[in-house]
Amino acid sequence: MTQTQTILASVDPAWDQITTEAHEAVKQQPLMGGLIHACILHHTSLEKALSYRIAAKLCSNEMSMVILREIVDQAYGDDPSLVEAARADLVAVYDRDPACHRLLQPILYFKGYQAIQAYRVGHYLWKKGDYDLSYFFQMRISEIFGVDIHPAAQIGRGIMIDHAHSIVIGETAVVGDNVSMLHSVTLGGTGKEEEDRHPKIGDGVLIGAGAKVLGNITIGECSRIAAGSVVLQEIPRCKTVAGVPAKIVGEAGCSQPALSMNQVVSKQS
Repeated sequence: MTQTQTILASVDPAWDQITTEAHEAVKQQPLMGGLIHACILHHTSLEKALSYRIAAKLCSNEMSMVILREIVDQAYGDDPSLVEAARADLVAVYDRDPACHRLLQPILYFKGYQAIQAYRVGHYLWKKGDYDLSYFFQMRISEIFGVDIHPAAQIGRGIMIDHAHSIVIGETAVVGDNVSMLHSVTLGGTGKEEEDRHPKIGDGVLIGAGAKVLGNITIGECSRIAAGSVVLQEIPRCKTVAGVPAKIVGEAGCSQPALSMNQVVSKQS
């Protein structure tokens, strides 16, 4: 940890809040003490806690927890933007998910948050050219969390994946900042071509449960994709699309649909 990171950890209000919540949780349910101490209270910073959590989740007989912690610690030390993104994702979940009442919850319990943090380490490895190790991360993330994100995919900050079951994001997909998506979303290709073949999702887009966005198409910023839709054509910014195949059915309904999480398609949308 650099001197700057050490200073930040000592005055980090988010981490202070998380540890306060952890102590309170242990008081309320002592049976959770072992888990909460191992995941939160034994650590001095958010990145150390995340390193432990990712390693504990992804370890197997093929790759020990000790080795995985070293890999994640190295990634966080080399690229502080990974931790910055983790903080933005944590705030996104806390702000947008009505089932999230404490900052502690995503770190301990929410597989969408945990999966995206593990993906970020895999993406770091991919950019370094460590392809086999990044594929190992992809494999374990898929096996443990049911979330299959190619390590080459580019994903921004402030991401909230609610429930996070059966998420698929392809190799050349790009996801902007402050995007929200629900379970069973696919950002996929349409054939066997090996070039740029996956969707480009703009900032602030809301993608409903079960939606499929296929091909090298652009979804304009702050748009909404209704649950169960199949999107095959580019969508302008600030629109709502629905159907199979999806068509524009109205405006986005608000300036930041990914933040409001309003998925109701109405005449006013």
